Amino acid sequence: MSGFELHLPAAHGEPRRPFVRVAVVMRRERIDNRWQPWRWSLSEIVAHEDGFGSQPRLLIKDDTQERWLHPGFKVELFSDDAEGYHLNLTTQQPCFWVVWRMEEEAAISDECIAVPQTVTLSYHDAGRWLDAQESVEQVPAPLEVLLWMQAFVDTHHVQETKRRKRPESFKSLQDRFGNPVRISTDKSRKGPGHA
Repeated sequence: MSGFELHLPAAHGEPRRPFVRVAVVMRRERIDNRWQPWRWSLSEIVAHEDGFGSQPRLLIKDDTQERWLHPGFKVELFSDDAEGYHLNLTTQQPCFWVVWRMEEEAAISDECIAVPQTVTLSYHDAGRWLDAQESVEQVPAPLEVLLWMQAFVDTHHVQETKRRKRPESFKSLQDRFGNPVRISTDKSRKGPGHA
């Protein structure tokens, strides 16, 4: 599946921010582990379609795997996070990031399943979630999404000019009161017994 519908800001009214609607596919696969026979992971992100509805649904289930479609995620671009999108675009593999959590009680199926919480294209958002110990996974973003995001970054990202840092050895020394310190290499022999 492809054909992401990329929305740009309209001059009057909606949408206010650029966005794309996506659906997340989560995969449950059997693993060779006697204590935990199943593992959940992000499978893919696809373009949202109205036919998906608004509720998660089971796509595939057999003895080795399950795949669940979670529709209706809105991925917006915010001008104050243009650097986060720029950082994503400059990585080796620009991607979507998905935060997901396991249900605490089975509400969607007979057993607890992994449920995506949010989707982003921001490198900064992904970093904050990882720092918060969330389950965060990524999948490559398609070229059409990357071009759309690049146009947004070109408009909103301001590259900070790097200023050369003055070496510490060139800083003037100050005493504890903030006054300049004078250092001399002349040996002073004043004291008892010296004139």
